[in-house]
Amino acid sequence: MINKNEEDNRILKAFKEKDWSEIQSQDSWQIFKAIAEFVEGYDKMAKIGPSVSIFGSARTKPDHKYYKMSVEIAEKLVEKGYGVITGGGPGIMEAGNKGAQQSGGKSIGLNIKLPFEAVPNKYVDVDKSINFDYFFARKVCFMKYSQGFIVMPGGFGTMDELFEALTLIQTKKVGRFPIVLVSTAYWGGLLEWIKNVMGDEEGNISPEDIDLVHLVDTPDDAINVITEFYDKYMLKPNF
Repeated sequence: MINKNEEDNRILKAFKEKDWSEIQSQDSWQIFKAIAEFVEGYDKMAKIGPSVSIFGSARTKPDHKYYKMSVEIAEKLVEKGYGVITGGGPGIMEAGNKGAQQSGGKSIGLNIKLPFEAVPNKYVDVDKSINFDYFFARKVCFMKYSQGFIVMPGGFGTMDELFEALTLIQTKKVGRFPIVLVSTAYWGGLLEWIKNVMGDEEGNISPEDIDLVHLVDTPDDAINVITEFYDKYMLKPNF
């Protein structure tokens, strides 16, 4: 964990005056590091074929129902010919990779280096694991190479990934790939607030924007949303 002194130093550093040479030597070189992450990510991800991302909490334990559901969803995705992309860490991410590996499918992990929850899980294919320092580079790889998103219950990181996908689809920066939220008990209140407050009361989204997400409660229903979407276009993943 980051200790208090480190946190304080980060805040103080932001207000520290820097001369131009210091900016060039430190900040500018980070650009090349970010480019390197994009290059590695694009190179590996371009070879995986049609895949679905599974998002969810890193804190979910193997005996939890959402972990077991994620394993089942990943297994069924593989049976339909999709690869499975996760954040590569523990919890729901581990469950997704586990299900994909158990069914003999592609199991991809886009791991982020953090002070906690950063250890890649053992179910990611060795040649399909990528370690990121930058969240933005990681999210680009998620969004660029996913043909659908299944969102299990999770925390801030899961919300970040969900709303990144929603924003890009709403603004037509990417295609209208299916977004599936699993668990009415967990997501129902959020969707109700989005529809009633964000939409109806404040007009901050269009009425049809709520249709960008599908709310389900079972693995089969989650898979059906993905398959029915692509059946409309007569598209099938590669087996």
